[in-house]
Amino acid sequence: MNPLYHSSRKGIRDAGHDKLKVIVAAGSSGGHIFPALAFIEALKERDPEAKVLLILKKNSIIKESDCAAFCVKYITIPSLRARPGLKLFKDIFELLKATFNAAFILLDFKPDVAVGFGSLTSVPVLMCAWLMRIPTLLHEQNVLPGRANRLLAQFCDRIAVSFRETEQHLRQFKNKVVFTGNPLRKKLIRVGEEEALGFFGLANDKFTILVMGGSQGSLKINSEFLDFIRRLEDRSGLQVIHLSGLSAFEPLKKGYEDTGVAFKLYSFLEPVHYAYSAADLILSRAGALSVTEIMFFKIPAIIVPYPYARRHQWSNAKVLEAQGASFIIDEVNLSADTLKQVILPLMHNRQALLELRSRYKEPATPPAAELLVNEVIGAGGVT
Repeated sequence: MNPLYHSSRKGIRDAGHDKLKVIVAAGSSGGHIFPALAFIEALKERDPEAKVLLILKKNSIIKESDCAAFCVKYITIPSLRARPGLKLFKDIFELLKATFNAAFILLDFKPDVAVGFGSLTSVPVLMCAWLMRIPTLLHEQNVLPGRANRLLAQFCDRIAVSFRETEQHLRQFKNKVVFTGNPLRKKLIRVGEEEALGFFGLANDKFTILVMGGSQGSLKINSEFLDFIRRLEDRSGLQVIHLSGLSAFEPLKKGYEDTGVAFKLYSFLEPVHYAYSAADLILSRAGALSVTEIMFFKIPAIIVPYPYARRHQWSNAKVLEAQGASFIIDEVNLSADTLKQVILPLMHNRQALLELRSRYKEPATPPAAELLVNEVIGAGGVT
């Protein structure tokens, strides 16, 4: 067993059962949930007999019907508004209720290891696990750790990070930190460009831009990109794949239809590897998972960090920029004109695109899910 996991904590041999039992907690966004699912997938592949319970926030994008290989439970997690007042008092009360719920779930499931993938959902689960002396592992997706993970870092046995740059923000916990990378789902595989374009029914001889505004979409990216298209004198060589989020779907559909540009619009795309494989260029936010996926698929990128997330996305974007294949645009400077300055020189220069792709380091992403599984199996006392 890894010595970082306290010797007095129980392993599966001491717990009186033969099968590894792991509890996993994740937030409501795809950036938290999909790495958790990738980890669970790798764990079940390594140990099909392992029992897994995933705890999610209510109203999560993942439903129990999507998780046939493991169990899912939902708990109510408040937003913890910063301003004092009745709403904050109510949020604190809801968080205490969530902590009691998490404690009962842990007592019933009796896990060997508890794994948290960030956000406030992980706090009651991992804090209760710590109090019950269950080995704990925390995974941080972003370069800059969030408030929940900064709190949990003091109590967890192990802190897995997605980016090397995160280690400097957790210097006081350096003996706990291990670099694993950000887990990607097995279905995220590169396919040939012709196959990918064929999936969408798009042409092989046009410049393909993939636009993503994060799981909720981005009004700013959507509006400025449409304005960019409208200002193009010649749109015949352009085609677009756009992941809009639910609320922006209908307005964007009307906007694209008015431009005459070939497009494929989705509120959410499950086989997103086809979109990545088809793209010559991507316009995206800088969520940790998006950055990891862009590096994995080695796509030249225009990155517009979300400006209201405590600089998390700026820190993520800087990692991508260091690869030498991306352009960062501050949201306040995002316009049809700034997009035009970046996109037009690439639209008719395949050699420049190939040069940008070649700048990605090898390997751009480590086998993160497998490395996390190694940590969890070690924590559970399995050799």
